[in-house]
Amino acid sequence: MQNLWAFIVRHFHWFLFLVLEAVSVAMLFRYNSYQGSVWVSSANAVTGKVYEWQADVEKYFSLTRVNAELTERNLFLEQQIDKLRRQYRDLTDDTTAVERAELATLGQLELIPAKVVANSVDRPDNLITIDKGRADGVEPDMGVACGNGLVGVVYLAGEHYAVVLPALNNRSRISCSIRGRDYFGYLTWTGGDPSRAYVEDIPRHAKFRKGDWVETSGYSSIFPHGVSVGRIEKIFNSRDGLSYRLQVHLSTDFACLRDVCVIKDKGMAERMRLKEAALDSLQLMPVK
Repeated sequence: MQNLWAFIVRHFHWFLFLVLEAVSVAMLFRYNSYQGSVWVSSANAVTGKVYEWQADVEKYFSLTRVNAELTERNLFLEQQIDKLRRQYRDLTDDTTAVERAELATLGQLELIPAKVVANSVDRPDNLITIDKGRADGVEPDMGVACGNGLVGVVYLAGEHYAVVLPALNNRSRISCSIRGRDYFGYLTWTGGDPSRAYVEDIPRHAKFRKGDWVETSGYSSIFPHGVSVGRIEKIFNSRDGLSYRLQVHLSTDFACLRDVCVIKDKGMAERMRLKEAALDSLQLMPVK
């Protein structure tokens, strides 16, 4: 103890210098807007890069399981597509209609691949950070999906990184429908189990059953129709008794999310302009 105290006394001027230097730097960045903005931008870039390195290490050790899941998912999708082709061919005797429809849909979409560099699943306000931003064509309000289905919506976009509001966020509201039934509601998450969410406001006259798939409805300008959400596990009455509330087992495993795609809809900007123009015209329309 005496040696430690003697060391501190002998080098006291250096310790004092470091403390004063730290205080001066803190005051410089706190009370000067330009230096403060430079510090925030640099800190965000460094934090993003650290998250990216951490995600790369975790991704390397999970490649075997991810490849197995992708193989299984691709096999399932190939079987579904083949089944639909055969059914349509039997009904119409047209062997090229399905391919034409697929090309028409894909022609309106651009998929921007990205990697998850930060993620959480145990908070009410979970957020996801991905390694693509405005420089890569990512903008706010774009949909995000993975090989298994729905992920969320781009909330903020920086130059090289973006923050995604996932389905596992209590502020998330995503339009969904029951596959093959055309009844729609909106997807919410109330916390707790990250593998389950709820679809609200399904009409009372809707006909469906447990095990049916839920998918994006395509009624919003964010997601195209048909992105998988999950399977119906339980059916409840809403609080007012006027609709159903569905418990859905999500098809996306958010706890091990690594690779995602940002969905850039080439027609979204035009649809948004038309919607805004229509709203403006309704506001200017005289009331009779």
